[in-house]
Amino acid sequence: MNAELQVRASRLSAFPLKDYNDYIASQPNATPYHYSGWLTAVKKAYGHAAWVVTAHQNGKLCGALPLVEVKRPFRPSTLVSLPFCDLGGLLADSPHIANEIRFAAQNLAASLGGAALEIREGGPELLPEECTELAGDTKVRMLCELPACSETLMKSYKPKLRSQIRKAEKNGLTAEVRQGDAAITLFYAVFSRNMLRLGSPVHSLSWFKELGRAYGDKMLVGLVFKGNEPVGGGIVLVQGKQACIPWASTLEEHNKLAPNMLLYWTLLAKVNDLGCTQFDFGRSTLGEGTFRFKKQWGAVPHHLIWRNDSQTNEGAVSGSISSSSLSKAVSRLRPLIERIWQRFPLPVANWIGPKLRRYITL
Repeated sequence: MNAELQVRASRLSAFPLKDYNDYIASQPNATPYHYSGWLTAVKKAYGHAAWVVTAHQNGKLCGALPLVEVKRPFRPSTLVSLPFCDLGGLLADSPHIANEIRFAAQNLAASLGGAALEIREGGPELLPEECTELAGDTKVRMLCELPACSETLMKSYKPKLRSQIRKAEKNGLTAEVRQGDAAITLFYAVFSRNMLRLGSPVHSLSWFKELGRAYGDKMLVGLVFKGNEPVGGGIVLVQGKQACIPWASTLEEHNKLAPNMLLYWTLLAKVNDLGCTQFDFGRSTLGEGTFRFKKQWGAVPHHLIWRNDSQTNEGAVSGSISSSSLSKAVSRLRPLIERIWQRFPLPVANWIGPKLRRYITL
């Protein structure tokens, strides 16, 4: 007879992080976002409570769901797995264990004043006919399989792509992969300017620094320079043989020099030579510019499944999320709000932005 399954919800601070991270490392479907560092950084940078719902059998961890409780002013809380990224989701040794963890997460949400429960997971690769049939605003996850080494990776690219990488180098740009607060500050100088140009609230500098402390050598900062000036930057997180790039930016006035091509190549080559076999380019809209950019590197679209698992909305599933389901902030007023935001001085935007961004879970 099987030992009784024990399922419980715990604050992150009350759960042995080594046990959790060891389990994550053993799961082939785990992403770099599942690593406890993401939960730790969210708590320290933004003050949101971090939870883990876990299952044990025979004293052994056999399932886990990381969650963040996001409390917004004048609105019910939301439990998200995970905020500020494309996915997190449930990992379990069997469908039965997964169902028990999901039920425990629903109970946790109910105990937190009827909080909404949103679980974001990755799905299978989209078939070509699905890409044709799905709406143009469909969001997908772009994944690329990596070969044995960066030399083989470079040889796999079409001549046009290789020439674009060389173009950046011929234009005098250089690239490095660094770590630590100094590298993060250089990245932020580019990232915050780009977010202001886009008219979007920026994450705080402390968010990125907390991520760096929490992930340690699992977080890489790619930087592209024109002379001594950073003109491009990206952050990559690594978990096992998987790597993902949640943020990348270049300065628009230097884009004609192709810094984005050198940035992505430098980071891809680095993680490939570190032994990673899969690179997650992140979320894109089918058919749009970022989708085509990622596709040229060999990335293929996969479903994103964002599920409302609250007890009052059980089973509401979207196989490939659309832009209308991503945020209630998307409205006819958005272009006006963006234009107003773009007029802010950079220091003002960098001060106000994080105060809003901490409540935007995308």
